[in-house]
Amino acid sequence: MAEQIADNSEPFPYEGAQGTEFPPEKSRGAAQADGRASAANREAFGLIGLRQGARDGRAGRRGEANGAPPETTVKILDRGWAAPVVVGPLDAPARPGGELAVVRAAAAAGLPAVVSAFAERSFAELASAADLPPWLRTYAFRDRDTARHLNARAEDAGFGALLLALGDRADVRARRVAAPADLGTRGPFDDVRTLLRDRTGWDDVAWLRSATALPLLVAGIDGAPDARRALDAGADGVVVTALDALPEVAEAVAGRCPVLLSGGVRRGADVLAAIASGADAVFAGRPVLDGLRAGGRAGVAEALDGLVGEFADAMAFTATATVTDIGPEAIRTGPRRTPRPPAAGPLHKSELHASVSDPVLDTMTFLNEITSRYPEAISFAPGRPYDGFFDSEQIFGHLRRYLDHLAEQGSSPRQVRTAMYQYGPTAGQIREIIADSLRADEDIDVPAESIVVTVGAQEAMLLVLRALISGPDDVLLVSSPCYVGITGAARLLDVAVTPVDERDDGFSCADLEAAIDSERARGRRPRAFYVVPDHSNPSGTTMGPRARAELLELAGRHGILVLEDSPYRLVSPGTPLPTLKSMDQGHTVVHIGSFSKTVFPGARVGFAIADQPVVDDTGRTGLLADELAKIKSMVTVNTSSLSQAAVAGALLAADGRVSELNTAAAAYYGDAMAATLRELDRHLPAERREALGVRWNEPTGGFFLTLRVPFRADNAALITSAQDFGVIWTPMAYFHPGGGGPHGIRLSTSYLTPAQISEGTARLARFIEARSGR
Repeated sequence: MAEQIADNSEPFPYEGAQGTEFPPEKSRGAAQADGRASAANREAFGLIGLRQGARDGRAGRRGEANGAPPETTVKILDRGWAAPVVVGPLDAPARPGGELAVVRAAAAAGLPAVVSAFAERSFAELASAADLPPWLRTYAFRDRDTARHLNARAEDAGFGALLLALGDRADVRARRVAAPADLGTRGPFDDVRTLLRDRTGWDDVAWLRSATALPLLVAGIDGAPDARRALDAGADGVVVTALDALPEVAEAVAGRCPVLLSGGVRRGADVLAAIASGADAVFAGRPVLDGLRAGGRAGVAEALDGLVGEFADAMAFTATATVTDIGPEAIRTGPRRTPRPPAAGPLHKSELHASVSDPVLDTMTFLNEITSRYPEAISFAPGRPYDGFFDSEQIFGHLRRYLDHLAEQGSSPRQVRTAMYQYGPTAGQIREIIADSLRADEDIDVPAESIVVTVGAQEAMLLVLRALISGPDDVLLVSSPCYVGITGAARLLDVAVTPVDERDDGFSCADLEAAIDSERARGRRPRAFYVVPDHSNPSGTTMGPRARAELLELAGRHGILVLEDSPYRLVSPGTPLPTLKSMDQGHTVVHIGSFSKTVFPGARVGFAIADQPVVDDTGRTGLLADELAKIKSMVTVNTSSLSQAAVAGALLAADGRVSELNTAAAAYYGDAMAATLRELDRHLPAERREALGVRWNEPTGGFFLTLRVPFRADNAALITSAQDFGVIWTPMAYFHPGGGGPHGIRLSTSYLTPAQISEGTARLARFIEARSGR
């Protein structure tokens, strides 16, 4: 291969995010060790540049090598793959239903996927979902009969290979499984490690080779001696964890079996660099995991398409027509940096909590970036109150009204001063006022001591989840699509989330009951169900009276709590339906409230009603609210006294009736929603939207409505919409924790003027027309 110009052979860019690669089910120490190995590979990849090649005088161009598209296909273990990439292995609990989604997406991409011996789905179901046989990540079981049974089930299902990693049992994360049928032993097991030997050694490799007819790959190979020993033990392939070890392993193997690399692969250029260093294929873990968390099967498919596409680009850049043409001459390596002492070096993202890499935490940041990048665009993205109702002088009036109230209640000047300047009670100092308001406005009659005043509804969600979810088998069910705040809080706390998808006409109790039964069958405990019953964010749907009654009955029968979050009901026109809490006779509803929409968001005052009895080991009974207050004392200590005073003053001025306080606002938001629907219909009349495949719902209140469009409404489409058409919206995929919503758009109508709505819908219609035409 010819090098065109030495100074022009710049390396492809590499991203710095780290992630656990192989094996996936790590203990904390092992995961950190694996993270360091992955980080070492990332550093090594970062020092590798691709040499731009040319053949017959023609330089390779993007998507082409020597004038023709590069051929990325390979043949590994006598099977053809679309690219030299193995998908996974991934930890089963990464997302409910994740294994099946990954297997299907991988098969559609023409790539094999690796699933765990502790898979939540049966081997037969996983294998039948893919044209390309999946691989099984197995272990050294204490009971050989269990291993034999597992091998037989994998063979019968048509799996393509077995994968066994050398090393300590510590590389397996402690977790509970409900004894998958393919395991051949009764469960559930509180710790899967009790089924495994303390260490996987060469004797286990030899035994497994004798016990299965499937191809066997051995992972954890550190160098040439290990590779030769693996071949002597009958291995059909070896998996290397260090990029630097690939050349010597490839030389030792000398083509007798495939060599694969696991760890640090993020980009297509990484794949090419690994192959040029001696690998036959690589494992892709982190890109697939990110795709799975972001969009389920569709997200995995998009991640794999991007990775293979980048690999083809790298081949074109180096003018390599086929994978077998890739050799050491395709890359150049820079000098390795001298490692710094840990204290002087940067923090590695792999050593931070996994939530900081979760796409759900980036959604609002991305929207804010788009808004700031295109300031002239009309934005239907922010779900916040309209500024025109706020008067700065009102805050002083609210504070004065509350101070007068304290004096009227008999507080001395010193006590009033203390109430304003000191921390105050952790559970809040305006609980009585909030309780009176709830009785007057919502027909919710609860004692003040069952209320905890929080820093917005977001803190209330965090406190409730922390109190209710006590172990890895506890599950939070959510109506999906759902508000990202609850899924974000769950991610921060490592809480498993199971989505219950809404139907076209909204939430279904039958679907919730099926999800509860399914989780229990898996050995998990459904703990609570989160729902926004009125004008929900993001879909705008409202739960009907019958569904509300059915939900309460179902919750009582199954012993789960309902987390009711309904911030839009009192800023919507018309008489709202009863809250779930006002109908709650069995203490099954934890009501999460906020004054962000009804008073003003800058106050950051919310609350939780948690009147559920809690009995301790001595038989003493208290309230769940007491436990929430304990947690709050370690989080925010208390909610700002000034903020509480401002909100309390507003409530007192309206005699507790927030609905009357928001009469003008509710009318405005109702008019804004009606105007948006009217303008959409004007620009996209029924006949035209039917031809395009466009439809939307028609909420009667709240801030949001949703559109379904015939194209992928993703971040790329959003950027085009903002840049070329001057209109911003929110992709519905942000709100689907189980994946979904790729063709959905959320519009928020609350923050715009009538003129902006008119112009914004016109721009949106032009964008939809143009994108649909593509």
